[in-house]
Amino acid sequence: MVEWWAWAGVLGFVLGMLTLDLLVFHREAHEISTGEAAAWSAVWIGLALAFGAIVWLMLGPVPAGEYLAGYLIEKSLSADNIFVFAMLFSYFRVPLAYQHRVLFWGVLGALVLRAAFIAGGAALIQRFHWTIYLFGAFLLFTGVRMTRRGVSDVHPDRNPFLRLIRRVIPLTDAYEGQRFFVRRAGHRLATPLLAVLVVVETTDLLFALDSIPAVFGVTTNPFLVFTSNAFAILGLRALYFLLAGMMRRFVHLKLGLAAVLVFVGTKMIITDLYTVPIWISFTVIAALIGCSIVASRRSSTLDLPVPSLPATCLRPTGRVDLIDHGSGDRSERNSQESAQEPCRRSADGEGEDDRHRVEAQGLAHDEGLEDMGVGLVDGHDQNNDEESLEGPTVDQGHQGRDGP
Repeated sequence: MVEWWAWAGVLGFVLGMLTLDLLVFHREAHEISTGEAAAWSAVWIGLALAFGAIVWLMLGPVPAGEYLAGYLIEKSLSADNIFVFAMLFSYFRVPLAYQHRVLFWGVLGALVLRAAFIAGGAALIQRFHWTIYLFGAFLLFTGVRMTRRGVSDVHPDRNPFLRLIRRVIPLTDAYEGQRFFVRRAGHRLATPLLAVLVVVETTDLLFALDSIPAVFGVTTNPFLVFTSNAFAILGLRALYFLLAGMMRRFVHLKLGLAAVLVFVGTKMIITDLYTVPIWISFTVIAALIGCSIVASRRSSTLDLPVPSLPATCLRPTGRVDLIDHGSGDRSERNSQESAQEPCRRSADGEGEDDRHRVEAQGLAHDEGLEDMGVGLVDGHDQNNDEESLEGPTVDQGHQGRDGP
């Protein structure tokens, strides 16, 4: 049984790091460079490993191995989160400078929701031991389904929470800096950034349905399950900015993740027949993930060479759009347009058919955003507009809702 002061220490550390991140390191919205993302990834991984050493010293090698195995599972499964988050940001045309703020509050909400999931799961397993078989069967089913599932896609228009937000709070036409709410003419309006946050939060909730039972497969200690989740989630933002643009290259990673879920699910089902030592579990999980990454790298070297384009270009081999859709400042947009000039030149050779197809998709996408009640059609925020001279701009896409 872990003492209360250990819980208090972990929670205090997590909240302290999040506070520093928000108020000191990322107080002003800015684009996260690859170097900055790599540095922060190293920091978060180093802190996670340091905490594993503390667990070893305080609780022993077996709990430390369980924590590290759980951390590895969560870190690996977060790869799916990264790709889907990139697709969501592309779908809503979120400017690069504001994506970190969305992920910050998304991480904070994910920690709260996952803590509730973990508490409920631990209580169920402790009171009804047979529920561990249900978790194991669910992981087996999820792993098999993952091997048959094609490329992930996002459908924010089907999100019930987003529909609820649209009905309760009117939305502005465009992003208002990094703010989720603005006040105009005495009325509070939500910005499209809040809609993105709602979709990101609920998407992570769905991912937690897979990952948390998987960690329970290597340890039933709630402290170890929560801390492995917490340290993996804390590093998710930096990992996103580091890997989002090249997730398409990890073509076999999904098979590795599916194999991990099948292994953990099997381990949970046979738990009363045979207890798999933690060092075997950790080795198998690491080997499965490592082999899938190596296989992906080898497969990518057999493909045709990818043109060297700036990081803000649309990846020619995938659908993940990392283009900055505007930051509100005219000078910044001019510099971004000049930086993206190589993208335009490289695209000139793709042919008129491709250009017409992309334009048609863009028109359909804009209509989809309008149908969802998000009036964002150009991706630019209106942070520098003369708000005091204009009346309130509200979402016109939802019928039956009066403006303020």
